[in-house]
Amino acid sequence: MRTRPLKVALLGCGVVGSEVARIMTTHADDLTARIGAPVELAGVAVRRPNRVREGVPEHLVTTDATALVKRGDIDVVVEVIGGIEPARSLITTAFEHGASVVSANKALVSQDGAALHAAAQERGADLYYEAAVAGAIPLVRPLRESLAGDKVNRVLGIVNGTTNFILDRMDGSGAGYSEALDEATALGYAEADPTADVEGFDAAAKAAILAGIAFHTRVTLDDVHREGITEVTAADIASAKRMGCTVKLLAICERAADGRSVTARVHPAMIPLAHPLASVREAYNAVFVEADAAGQLMFYGPGAGGSPTASAVLGDLVAACRNKLAGATGPGESAYSRLPVSPMGDVVTRYHISLDVADKPGVLAQVATVFAEHGVSIDTVRQQGKDGEASLVVVTHRASDAALSATVETLRRLDTVRDVASIMRVEGE
Repeated sequence: MRTRPLKVALLGCGVVGSEVARIMTTHADDLTARIGAPVELAGVAVRRPNRVREGVPEHLVTTDATALVKRGDIDVVVEVIGGIEPARSLITTAFEHGASVVSANKALVSQDGAALHAAAQERGADLYYEAAVAGAIPLVRPLRESLAGDKVNRVLGIVNGTTNFILDRMDGSGAGYSEALDEATALGYAEADPTADVEGFDAAAKAAILAGIAFHTRVTLDDVHREGITEVTAADIASAKRMGCTVKLLAICERAADGRSVTARVHPAMIPLAHPLASVREAYNAVFVEADAAGQLMFYGPGAGGSPTASAVLGDLVAACRNKLAGATGPGESAYSRLPVSPMGDVVTRYHISLDVADKPGVLAQVATVFAEHGVSIDTVRQQGKDGEASLVVVTHRASDAALSATVETLRRLDTVRDVASIMRVEGE
């Protein structure tokens, strides 16, 4: 067994970083046995050095992250500071000085994954990022390795715990969006500024990573269609219940039927209660993978938090350290397919549209004519009228997003349609 310890630099010591440091210390003997050599925390880069960090020796703490990653004796850099800069520069510098990198940075990987993989490959280093998607749930490695010989056709998942908690509360208690968000904030599930979660940015970054791995093609955050949950209402939740559905914020990555393109999108959708994802409650995450040979697979567990995310980081750390000992590297970027990412207009699914209309004869026929003119077939219609006004709920058969958008634009111009109150996709059938 190698006697010189493998040295690890930790960038960031917040909720996740401090848990990584704790596990490295308390499980040191187990990590040594699993890796084949001791692992030593060689330095911890932080922004506020005077803050008390239980279990982290003061002599390891530094504010000079660049100097830390430039040390020639560092074997693996663990980056848990998040954001684009200085994380990108620090990771690139780590590669230049021979270190492998373990990151939990979904924003950076989804934006610059190709460049980072190229930098790692040039220096014979590893880049691992299991913790960037769905916390403790093993998902990146199964897609990269376990399913490497299969053809993945679809990845459908709940990858943001904050929004799942909010929608679950709205579904279970009848609360409105604002009330459910307040509860999520009070319980620590939502940040003081929840924009990244509730507007879908967090889920979109994860969708880009999953699509790129699943379809062996480059997909960036800019390629992902994104909608958040801020416009989801109690009425939407109630309509979903009447259809035997619930509402979830879904990340959906699909290979086209002809295999010539892919799509990646994040948006709220109604999903049948019979679907496995419908039962995912609270702040949990779950991802449903459909592959040719493996069939349907579901990955479920806590998608965020210090301990779950640290678990994923440590798994990657073990892999990177083992590779260092063997003088090898793990799987890099696989983008040989070079498939184009189709626009949202090409996506085909079903839709639930709620209209506020005038309650008078001929309105339903007029609305139905608009759908027909744009090639969107109606499955069901439900109408309720009172005091000269009516609510009209239309559920369509499968149609392209472009056709549905054109339909809605025409409906908005009708004198008898006072408002298109809600549009929601129906998925998972």
